[in-house]
Amino acid sequence: VQLVESGGGMVQPGGSLRPSCSASGSIFRNDAMGWYRQAPGKQRELVATITTDSSTNYAVSVKGRFTISRDNAKNTVYLQMNSLEPEDTAVYYCNARYVVFESWGQGTQVTVSS
Repeated sequence: VQLVESGGGMVQPGGSLRPSCSASGSIFRNDAMGWYRQAPGKQRELVATITTDSSTNYAVSVKGRFTISRDNAKNTVYLQMNSLEPEDTAVYYCNARYVVFESWGQGTQVTVSS
């Protein structure tokens, strides 16, 4: 599976961004998808996941501010990020998982700063 993220950028605290991840090379609707992030000097951490039937799960730190969604017709998963905080600054990675197979995107930088 090839994953390509886009839609990161720089935004002021309180702002919004909506990165997306386009997938190819698999039957997208069969893949569980997720967003992870890695800040400088920290380990990669889970942000949100969405199953094949669109059940979602969020990290406590983003619940109520971020929304993950998928469009199987476009082979794309989105992460709507609202009320962004400086602590959300990180490289955001897309993840696809099918049984024991897993793929990662190259990452997109999100910077929250005034």
